[in-house]
Amino acid sequence: MSSARPSTPASPKNYKVKAAQQGQPMYGCEHLQKLFNQDQVTTNTSIHHYKMILRTIFDQTPVVSQTVKVVDTQQVVTTLTPTYLCLQCPSTVTEEDRIKHGNKKSHRFYVDSRSAALYCQMCDDMVYDPTFEELRLKKLGTSTFSNTRKRKQDELFSPDPVKDSPAYISQNTTTATCKANGLRGIYNAGATCYQNVVLQSFLHNPILRNYYLSDGHSGCDTPHCLSCAMDDMFQDFYAVENTNGYTAANILSGFWISERKAFENLVTTKEQDAHEFFQFLAEELHERNGDGKKPEIGSEHSCNCIIHQTFYGKLQTQTTCQNCQGVTNQVQSFLDLSLPLENLTQKKGGKKLLGGKGTMTLQECLDEEYVKLDKCEYRCNGCNSTQQARRQTSIKRLPNVLSIQLKRFEYKQGRHERAAKIDTPVQFPLQLNMLPYTTVGRSGDTKDSYELARQCTYDLLSVVVHVGEIDTGHYVSYCRVGDQWFAFNDHKVEVAQKSDVLNAKAYLLFYIVRSLT
Repeated sequence: MSSARPSTPASPKNYKVKAAQQGQPMYGCEHLQKLFNQDQVTTNTSIHHYKMILRTIFDQTPVVSQTVKVVDTQQVVTTLTPTYLCLQCPSTVTEEDRIKHGNKKSHRFYVDSRSAALYCQMCDDMVYDPTFEELRLKKLGTSTFSNTRKRKQDELFSPDPVKDSPAYISQNTTTATCKANGLRGIYNAGATCYQNVVLQSFLHNPILRNYYLSDGHSGCDTPHCLSCAMDDMFQDFYAVENTNGYTAANILSGFWISERKAFENLVTTKEQDAHEFFQFLAEELHERNGDGKKPEIGSEHSCNCIIHQTFYGKLQTQTTCQNCQGVTNQVQSFLDLSLPLENLTQKKGGKKLLGGKGTMTLQECLDEEYVKLDKCEYRCNGCNSTQQARRQTSIKRLPNVLSIQLKRFEYKQGRHERAAKIDTPVQFPLQLNMLPYTTVGRSGDTKDSYELARQCTYDLLSVVVHVGEIDTGHYVSYCRVGDQWFAFNDHKVEVAQKSDVLNAKAYLLFYIVRSLT
């Protein structure tokens, strides 16, 4: 990403490095000391750049400092984790690309996009420097670097018994408008509730929101482009002062005119499957923003588009021959995890599928698919014959947003093919630990257990619910905005309690990895 920071100061004013005080270092580290001691121009440039970076972080929209250009692919992406603004050039890099940029440019100093703290690559740590810290505190306290409005550090951070009281805060705080959090309903255009619930889950997905609000999809001239329609929708929900319901006309026309014949059933006015629409929408957005290749079922597909960054993970299926003990590993990409309910429902006491009162947990459903071993037959290359084998599937790479389908609709084969809905309640948590279902978790090689747990801990983001019968039902959804839950029923939006969410008979679940929130 390029910014407005110039390569030289805009004025010939010389900056003075803050004098040392007792108990404080004169420089943040010996490497910064060498930088300041080169010459006056270098000192001026460094301090001027730091001021410009502070303005970028605190004066502009947070999306600016969170948007980076990946070093290897040169692709512009928006990340929810802290980025690093180079002190020596107008570049913003991720933590992973920081070393690559430093080695390529010999730039060793960076500024954290959240706190504006200074990072030294050679120290591999945040360093405290009196000169930069004074500028940072001035910016935090007064939004300016002028000494005429300077506030002392102790004044800036000292508690105020009056202004810190709950009564004072409540009397002097206004609720953010709906444009700040996207709280709008979507009108039903004729049995389109299955689309509305998926669109709401996309709208309240912070990764997708940051991507579209930072012009991640721009310069497109494709007619009836669904990604352009999504961009328009995000702008209307988050940038327009409007609390009325939204008509997703551009979205509807985008896939009605789509040349993808596989989704012709979605253009009818009959009630459709929200899971099918989610898959269609995700794949279409991948094709518009990625490499244009449709992900093949059962294969490994890698792409740096926003959809792959958000939803895609990788599964590993390990097959062990019971004759020669030979092991075969197959890796394939996945957009979501589909968890069957019928067999587990029958195991839980033989309850009837329709209207049964048996209950199960999401973890039990995951155990069935990604912990337990299956018996199978396969063609063993080592034995050169068909052999009995044991097969186990685990998650090789978790996505940033984990999508889970609870398969409530089962089609019965027979003389008269019919569909049945499984109404068995499935208890799901607000926080989900996915470590037991990963390849690393299954192997037991968890040396850095704390870091692994952090990377595998997910928080519930949204829930899609199907209510009613299979042919005449209706879709509603719950989405989390901050710590508050809301219920979305087409154009109606209501505040929801956590108990409402957790007691719902979920059909689709969306979890976001905690390290991104």
